[in-house]
Amino acid sequence: MNWFIQALKKYAVFSGRARRKEYWFFVLFYIIIAIVLVMIDSMAGTISATTGMGLLSGIFALAMFIPGLAVGIRRLHDINKSGWWILIGLIPFIGPLILIIFALMAGTAGDNEYGSDPKAGAA
Repeated sequence: MNWFIQALKKYAVFSGRARRKEYWFFVLFYIIIAIVLVMIDSMAGTISATTGMGLLSGIFALAMFIPGLAVGIRRLHDINKSGWWILIGLIPFIGPLILIIFALMAGTAGDNEYGSDPKAGAA
């Protein structure tokens, strides 16, 4: 949970680097919280039939858009790729697959043009 909180503390920080651990724990807790909120929306009857989105889950998704984008861009920076690579996710099927592969790659050891190695000071 600390990694999720850490990503939220860097709400709109698009510079620097994010370790795989930070990125994947953010994704894990995002999914868990979203599932819980969808269940609450379902029980409360606040899911819209036209959009398929519930009130609470919709607010959560909207609130997490910027932090999710920021941690994704920082993850790309860790593998020495420009944050603009995040736009490849807009290509159906292949784009998200490429982003998943990038997110699974080990970060650049040592400093790169986007900052110092986040693993250098961590255990």
